[in-house]
Amino acid sequence: MDIFEKYNIDINDELYEKAFTHSSYANENDTEDYERLEFLGDKILDFIVSEYLYVNESLTEGEMTKLRASYVCENALNEYSLELGLDKLLKLGKGEESTGGRTKPSIVADLFEAFLAATYLKYGFDKVKEIVYDIVIPFVEGNHHEFLKDYKSILQEYVQTDKKSTVYEVINEEGPANEKIFTVTVKVDDIVLGTGTASSKKEAEQLAAKDALNKAN
Repeated sequence: MDIFEKYNIDINDELYEKAFTHSSYANENDTEDYERLEFLGDKILDFIVSEYLYVNESLTEGEMTKLRASYVCENALNEYSLELGLDKLLKLGKGEESTGGRTKPSIVADLFEAFLAATYLKYGFDKVKEIVYDIVIPFVEGNHHEFLKDYKSILQEYVQTDKKSTVYEVINEEGPANEKIFTVTVKVDDIVLGTGTASSKKEAEQLAAKDALNKAN
């Protein structure tokens, strides 16, 4: 049974066609992509997870914000999309398809939010809540978020409430070209929140974000 049968959803609807259409496909076929739906789905998911945490957990505002961020970050959304099989429904342009777009977490993650928004517009809030409680909440209840340790995404979610932006800056490089060690800081509103050192810039950025999150405890 696929997800549409499970949740009694009519796949032959233009909202779902749009929800699975990436901008690369839309540009090649003169149609609309999922970005507006993604925007709406992001807010709906935030609300449902926030409500669950408020009702079921005795946590401070800051603790709830950080915990919610763990379950709505890019890695988490990618996991939910894969569990539902949404990646198989993705419409990509030829170039994006040829470069592995179907397996890019940044793209696959968007599908989950767009799917939720389409479901909300077609079937209402209760149907969306049913899906989120089936797919997302079991991870929250079991505290299974080790696979979500994309600290950069979590930090971005954590600070986005105030519309702040995170900036990563390499402040030091050491060692020969093939064995360089990078030190990176992460700033929000020009304030250094964390520092990380690693053998690649990407890993150093993740460690800087982790350091910032640890200091926010």
